[in-house]
Amino acid sequence: MHRMRILLLLTPMLLSCLAMAEGQNAREAFYRCKDAKGALLYADSLPPGCLGNDIEVLSERGSTLRIIEGNQSRGARLEREENEQRAVKQREARQQWDKMLIDTYLSVADIERLRDQRLEMLAAQFKVTQQSIENLRERQSRLERQIARFRPYSDRPNALPLPDHLAEEMVNTAKGRQVYQEMLSNNNTEQVAVKTAFDAEIKRFKELKGLK
Repeated sequence: MHRMRILLLLTPMLLSCLAMAEGQNAREAFYRCKDAKGALLYADSLPPGCLGNDIEVLSERGSTLRIIEGNQSRGARLEREENEQRAVKQREARQQWDKMLIDTYLSVADIERLRDQRLEMLAAQFKVTQQSIENLRERQSRLERQIARFRPYSDRPNALPLPDHLAEEMVNTAKGRQVYQEMLSNNNTEQVAVKTAFDAEIKRFKELKGLK
């Protein structure tokens, strides 16, 4: 009776081991797949009509041993894995950001204070750049008055050709104004970005702290 009970307990384990052994020892016998029209194809070698589609590798008893991925399945799997990796990175980045907020700031006032400091610094740079543009504009006006006395800008018969140094200075002044104008535009963009970033930090900090 005791032996019978042991056998009854061991039978599921034995059957499972036998099934695993059979699966490991099973020989790949033939292939099954669907062609472009959805019709099932069977063959003892890779069916040409199923190239690019999923192909099942079957045993002699007809059980599926493995599946050869087709283009669509492979593409879907790669896209799924890429999305999963992206989601993991986003989650890790969010956790790091949350930790940075909690470790860096004690209150919303701390965040606002740092924001205002950054904006004041950018505003000061903006004023300096504006003054540089104004200085270059005045220099360009003076150069234009000087250049107007030379050919080909002057209508006077005895006007001299434009000196090279004046032409070069005019070009450099115009380029300088363009550079400072771009700096001014970038400064504006950066001020907006700073405000947006700190607004997001304040909002998330309040969420983490349970503040309204």
